[in-house]
Amino acid sequence: MEKNLESNTVKNNIYCYDDFMNIIQDLIENPIVKQMRNFNQHANTSCYQHCMQVAYYTYCMCKLFHLDYISATRGAMLHDLFLYDWHTHKRPDRKWTHQHAFLHPKIALKNAKEAFSLNAIEQDVILNHMWPVTIQIPHFKETVIVTFADKYSACRETFCHIQKSLHTKKLYKYAYVFLSLIIFRIV
Repeated sequence: MEKNLESNTVKNNIYCYDDFMNIIQDLIENPIVKQMRNFNQHANTSCYQHCMQVAYYTYCMCKLFHLDYISATRGAMLHDLFLYDWHTHKRPDRKWTHQHAFLHPKIALKNAKEAFSLNAIEQDVILNHMWPVTIQIPHFKETVIVTFADKYSACRETFCHIQKSLHTKKLYKYAYVFLSLIIFRIV
C-alpha cells in the first residue's frame, strides 16, 4: 500500500507523500491503530489498508480545495477504528447484531478518543463518515470529503477483488469472456 501511494504521488507542493506520512506517522505507529491490520474490511483489504487509502485520498482532495487537510487526514486514518471483524461480529447484548454500518462510527470514535486527543473536525470525520447511510449529517466540508473518499475506496476495493477473482478462476474467466462478447454484440 505505502509503495503504491508513493508511486502514484505527484511530486509537487500539492501532493507530497512525505508530508502525508508525517501527518499520520504517530497514528500508524500506535499499537491500537496497528491492530486494524488484523481485521478484514472490504474483500481482501484490511481495515488498516482501507483507512490508509481513505486518508490519502482525503489528503489530496482537502489540499486541493484548501481545507484543513491535516485534521481531515488524521480523522480519515481513524475513521474505522472499531477493532473487530464486522463480517462475523456478534454484539454481546444481541441488539442490532447486523447494524455495523450504523454503529461502528460511535465505536471508532470511542476507541480513537481513548488513544488520541482529537479536535472537532477529526471527531466529526469519525462520527459522520457514514452519511448518508446514517442520519447524522457532516458538520464540516472535510467530513464530506472523507465520506466520498470512503465510499470510493470501498467500491474500488470490492471491484478490484471481483475483477481479480474473475481473471483467476477458470469458470468465472469463461463467463466473463462470454458476457463481454454478448455486451459488445448488443452495443
